[in-house]
Amino acid sequence: MELRKYLEIIKIFIKTQLAWRGDAVIQTLFTLTKILFACLLWGTIFKDRDEVAGFTINSMLSYYIISSFLRQLDMSSRVSGEISQRIRNGTFSKYMVLPVNIQGYFIAMEMGIVLFYLFLDFMTSVLWIIVFRIRLVFVSDPAALLEAAVLILLGLFFMIQLNYYLGLLTLKYEEIGTFLMIKDNLVAFVTGSIIPLALLPEGFVTVMKAFPFYYVTYLPSMLLIGRLKGELGMGLLVLSCWCVILQAVIHVTWHNYRIKYDGVGI
Repeated sequence: MELRKYLEIIKIFIKTQLAWRGDAVIQTLFTLTKILFACLLWGTIFKDRDEVAGFTINSMLSYYIISSFLRQLDMSSRVSGEISQRIRNGTFSKYMVLPVNIQGYFIAMEMGIVLFYLFLDFMTSVLWIIVFRIRLVFVSDPAALLEAAVLILLGLFFMIQLNYYLGLLTLKYEEIGTFLMIKDNLVAFVTGSIIPLALLPEGFVTVMKAFPFYYVTYLPSMLLIGRLKGELGMGLLVLSCWCVILQAVIHVTWHNYRIKYDGVGI
């Protein structure tokens, strides 16, 4: 019975995305801009060389297409923004009276949005491959695809947890908008969405392997172009540990800060 409630929430948010078609257009244009920039930048760099940090021009552009696809699927920043706004204007109470777990509600919301954009982002990526005539480098082994899919799902779950936690901080700090903006830009960098982490100093990459962001976008993208296959086990372990730790932090934060919410906007 509880599961049915969350399924209904997922359906509602799929339908909600259909009502906001402008967002879908912006998403498509944003992906186009990123891939176009990558084509121009790396086309110039590879003009005088055949390989950079183990990447060929085709594997580099394939990485950008896959990482852009995964980055676009992560809509969890909406969770922190929604929670922060609701707390600030005094309407967060609507979630506190729902007959479902609040965090579960936002996870279901994210799932509905992701399912809507999954097909759209996939078709957009295929379109850009055709338009830019990119010879896509992609693994064909079903086992490798399944392993990467598990890592992607775990990474999406972690990002939902992170943004849910950051949204809850509004219960104490009231204004976290600037912090969220900085967070979005930092996450784009440390997940390898801007440039592949392989191009950064080795010491930095080694340190990043202890944090979950390395495994959210960068490692799945590398796995899907046939690289770093030996890091899957470590990725699953590190991400799982961080998910458990963050869930404990969420529990403590909600228990301590919920009493500060008075249902009044600021």
